[in-house]
Amino acid sequence: MGSRARIATVCMNRRFAPTVEQNREHVLGLLDRVLIHKPDLVCLPEAFPTVSLPHANLESICEPVPGPTTDAAGRRARDHHCYIVCPLLTRRAGKFWNSAVVLDRGGGIAGIYDKVWPVTTTPDYTLLEEGITPGQDVPVFDLDIGRIGIQICFDINFREDWRLLAEKGARLVCWPSAYNGGFPLRAYACLHEYFVVSSVRSTCSQIVNPCGEAIARTDEFAEAVWRDVSLDFVVAHADFNYRVPDEIQAKYGDKVSVRSYADQAAFLIEPLADGLTAAQLQKEFSFESCAQYCGRHRKTAEQLRTGRNPHRQRPAHGARAQYSK
Repeated sequence: MGSRARIATVCMNRRFAPTVEQNREHVLGLLDRVLIHKPDLVCLPEAFPTVSLPHANLESICEPVPGPTTDAAGRRARDHHCYIVCPLLTRRAGKFWNSAVVLDRGGGIAGIYDKVWPVTTTPDYTLLEEGITPGQDVPVFDLDIGRIGIQICFDINFREDWRLLAEKGARLVCWPSAYNGGFPLRAYACLHEYFVVSSVRSTCSQIVNPCGEAIARTDEFAEAVWRDVSLDFVVAHADFNYRVPDEIQAKYGDKVSVRSYADQAAFLIEPLADGLTAAQLQKEFSFESCAQYCGRHRKTAEQLRTGRNPHRQRPAHGARAQYSK
């Protein structure tokens, strides 16, 4: 498998049931609806089996892993050969967790992320989510489509972990949640240059690209959406590269997705043809990523601040015009 992937998400639209079994049936029904499109990865909403149940007795509603929900979702992952991010309240090692279980293409458990920042449920901050234990790590998961990370709901407020996922090389971050999330999801995607996929219990799940554009959104009529993307992408600054998007499209046409974001002076390149990579395109058309471009400025500025003469650098763009084609 390559980095090209069909990413899908669903939304509960505040349709909650009084039992775990009914909530599970509803969300797995949404999953079934999107599985007919043969996605590579599907993200489900935060703790969806217990959304409407009182959490005062976590012992009675938290599931083991594996357990009924991961078994049911895992069968679908196996039958449809896809990854599923399956969020639920779990009971492991004598503690309770707000978790997202990553199910692999065979239906097995590829890993678990435990919500690092559960929200308080008491005014004195002595209890988080009625007794949920905070997770201790922000892992990444290496899938055959690329490296992904996960954040859950209230984690959105702790920007250091979103930055950490970028530093660890995540190309996509799943965000199961109780609420929509709004602008911060687009901001994180743009600032850290990765895809963000939300799946919510409220009203709007979305897929956001690495330039901060929501390229797919659910609504009251469409509760499951999907998009084809490449997790082997590059975000490049327009400086010195004004002609690069035209040249790529002239040669490769629909084998490469080229999206321009003039307000940000950036463009997003996603190879879509088998065997074609972002690194090959960068070499062929002599351009660097936005991160590389900023890194060159950082190096020069740091040398000047300390009174040194900047070293001559050899950028890929050579002596091309900086602000024109």
